[in-house]
Amino acid sequence: MIDPSQLMLTDKVAFVTGGGGGIGKGIALGFARFGADVVLVDKDATAGRETAEEIQDLGRQALFVETDVMDKARLRAAVADAERRFGRLDVLVNNAGGVRRMRFEEMDDRSLQRHLDLNLVSMFTATAAAIPLMRRGKSGGSIINITSAEGLRAGPNLAVYSACKAAMINFTQSMALELGPDGIRVNAIAPDQCATPGSLTPIGRLPGWLPHGHPARLRYVPLGRSGTVDDCAGAAVFLASDLGAYITGVTLPVDGGTIAAGGWKRNSSDDWTLYLTE
Repeated sequence: MIDPSQLMLTDKVAFVTGGGGGIGKGIALGFARFGADVVLVDKDATAGRETAEEIQDLGRQALFVETDVMDKARLRAAVADAERRFGRLDVLVNNAGGVRRMRFEEMDDRSLQRHLDLNLVSMFTATAAAIPLMRRGKSGGSIINITSAEGLRAGPNLAVYSACKAAMINFTQSMALELGPDGIRVNAIAPDQCATPGSLTPIGRLPGWLPHGHPARLRYVPLGRSGTVDDCAGAAVFLASDLGAYITGVTLPVDGGTIAAGGWKRNSSDDWTLYLTE
């Protein structure tokens, strides 16, 4: 029978990219509350140190490494720092990512490469560095990739970002097969409409962005509210814990039902419709 203790991450070591703020910070703090020690990687030194202090205030150990995840050598070195400090690695969260809304034909080579390096290559690099350390522990492990609802649907004016997020989902499935014999589980979380500091201002210069709490935005979500970083943290804790021990290769939407709704929206009369005319 399952037991509440199986949800605990007591004395496990987690490595979170982009852990200084937003969803990454929420996951890092969630892990600490459930008993894990956490290694944080972020290019924002102030945010990273503040998050590390919050983890220590929760009674867990924290190691912050100031690193731009697009620097492959420094990211590999951060994993080595984690091994030197803790001697093991149980959970890897590939959270770092970013996007700028623009039409594909307006994207120059530099912007295209940044999207690929930040959203995809950093995941490849961190995963490749973490696998040997997880294997040496001989107790399995959990890799959690933070993709997006845009990886499961079209993303106009977000074409490269959406393509990267879709690639993350396939990578999750493929690595679940490769690492299954080692007891290393690989899953993904696909948030949508999640209120973070980065999402509270318009992204890019194209129209169509609505603030969190806008009635039309709330009607878009079947559960009627925007998501929070804690919603994502809860999913991550579950996937990292022993309660998720038989789950691998899965992409879990944390979206309030938006993907299930597809193109259906609720109008101002609270009726479901394919088209909003108000």
